[in-house]
Amino acid sequence: METRPGNWKAKAIVVGALVGALTGAAAAVLLVRRSEKHGESLNVSTGEGLRLGMLLAGLLREVAALPDRGES
Repeated sequence: METRPGNWKAKAIVVGALVGALTGAAAAVLLVRRSEKHGESLNVSTGEGLRLGMLLAGLLREVAALPDRGES
């Protein structure tokens, strides 16, 4: 089977999208379980949302820096 030059890019995007969707679904399940455990509806405070957003931004920064680490 012949591989086209740009084919790996599409595969990387699809795999990344699937991993992201599965991770997001797992996070939602954890949030729902936490709220059920406490007997309340799902409620994410502004501080929790901001903290999660900062964690995601840090994760994306680390992923973007991965190729650079092998060159040093």
